[in-house]
Amino acid sequence: MSQAAASTASTMQRFDLMVNGTRRTVETYPDTPLLWVLREDLDLTGTKYGCGEGQCGACTVLINNNPRKSCQTPVSAVGRAAIVTIEGLAQGEKLTPVQQAFLEKEAMQCAYCTAGFIMTSTALLRTNPRPNATQVAQFLQGNICRCGTHQRIVAAVMRASELARGGA
Repeated sequence: MSQAAASTASTMQRFDLMVNGTRRTVETYPDTPLLWVLREDLDLTGTKYGCGEGQCGACTVLINNNPRKSCQTPVSAVGRAAIVTIEGLAQGEKLTPVQQAFLEKEAMQCAYCTAGFIMTSTALLRTNPRPNATQVAQFLQGNICRCGTHQRIVAAVMRASELARGGA
């Protein structure tokens, strides 16, 4: 779906966004979903289009460190917030503990949902660095893996918690 098809607004506007630590300017319609701005205007395609209804979590990004469904977030609603996509997590070649744990635990099959799960898991561990498995499962309820790797995903988040605390 293109920006034009997604928008019902009549005039384009200029938006200054802080994405992955870099100021980016786009010109688009105010009601354009952030997902399309990221993918089409900024070429950040790691954030995936899943359902378009905010139900699957594939489009999850962090906005001021909070997980948000970018398919349901109009670009006009992010203002000067700090937006982080999956592309903004790793520091060069150094993966975050969550990314590393997802690889170690093979917490993906087709991997379409993985970016959304990693972003949501990152937000969880920033607010609760030592969650138990039940807390992880509850926090991830807004994300869906159609391949059924939920148990490995929970294990990966538990492992990421350990890695973040210096566990080997």
